[in-house]
Amino acid sequence: MSAFSFQRVRAVLLKELVQMRRDRLTFAVMVMMPVMQVLLFGYAINTDPRHLPAAVEIRDDGPMTRSFLASLRASSFFDIVAVAPDAASGDAMLRAGEVSFLIVVPERFEERLVRGERPQILIAADASDPVASAGPVAALDAIARTAFAPDFEGPLAALAPARAAYEIVPHRRYNPAGVTAFNIVPGLLGVILTMTMVMITSIALTRETERGTMETLLSTPVRPAEIMLGKTTPYVLVALVQVVLVLIAGAFLFRLPFTGDPFALSVALAVFIFANLMLGYLISTVATTQMQAMQMTFFVFLPSILLSGFMFPFRAMPEWAQAIGEAVPLTHFLRIARAVVLKGGGFADIAAELLALAAILTLFTVAALLRFRRTL
Repeated sequence: MSAFSFQRVRAVLLKELVQMRRDRLTFAVMVMMPVMQVLLFGYAINTDPRHLPAAVEIRDDGPMTRSFLASLRASSFFDIVAVAPDAASGDAMLRAGEVSFLIVVPERFEERLVRGERPQILIAADASDPVASAGPVAALDAIARTAFAPDFEGPLAALAPARAAYEIVPHRRYNPAGVTAFNIVPGLLGVILTMTMVMITSIALTRETERGTMETLLSTPVRPAEIMLGKTTPYVLVALVQVVLVLIAGAFLFRLPFTGDPFALSVALAVFIFANLMLGYLISTVATTQMQAMQMTFFVFLPSILLSGFMFPFRAMPEWAQAIGEAVPLTHFLRIARAVVLKGGGFADIAAELLALAAILTLFTVAALLRFRRTL
């Protein structure tokens, strides 16, 4: 055998460089993946949520109450987006996810405060995401102290001892114990379906094209839409098995409550599953090899995990990241799953998110059909 040759190494190296230049899609994914990770982790991910939407229900309109409301508006933890006229309206906004907090100042608050009776300030928090609700709830006491400090001077100086002259009463709705599994398990259902449906579909269909069997299938009278439906339907059965396994594990291992409408969740699951299948189908019309399909799947999967609200609070992200997250199917399914499982929601509560999922499904289906006809 001849001695080691750098010329042969150089020849192999040049061959690989030529191959990389020809496989532009793989090279682009390799370059864009670290760029995406830096942008997402550096700018979009925030574990200290601020400026979360809140509603206030003011039942005592006095100078101290107005000072407290001004401090809430100036705080970086809350964005006051609505004033609830009554308790039912506030609860409805909290249940629908329009606000994350409902802060209630009760009747005769100021009168009881002056008398030293320690009146209560109520804060109802959407604890279906314990991470997002913990910080603002804890910060409310400091906000109140700052608001009432100027009033506890002069004749009212005796009301400013070390013990607060009021009491903050938190109500953690939908997950009173703050169990992390109650938030994670419904979301994990969406994550598992996203990962498996997109990857399996894209790789399976790309394998058909790579082996040349897709052209044989197209030579038959079967139409592109019929091929799409026939190819993706078997994976629906796989998805149903995954759904049953996750729900059984959630119920028996984590004692996950299920308080909503099962039929509403079933409809949402069907739309979500087909949306992911169509996304996988769309990827298969772009990728030319199974390796490319897998790489593109991970390229889609990363923002789905990070920008959907599964791992990090959605409202804590900057507006541009939230705009991207709204285009991700997983974002809408997470809201639906948590609304049905934890909040006792039905079709009326998930209508907007279900409509968004249906629109995404339609977009993916049309794009996949157009790409399929053009490429094959």
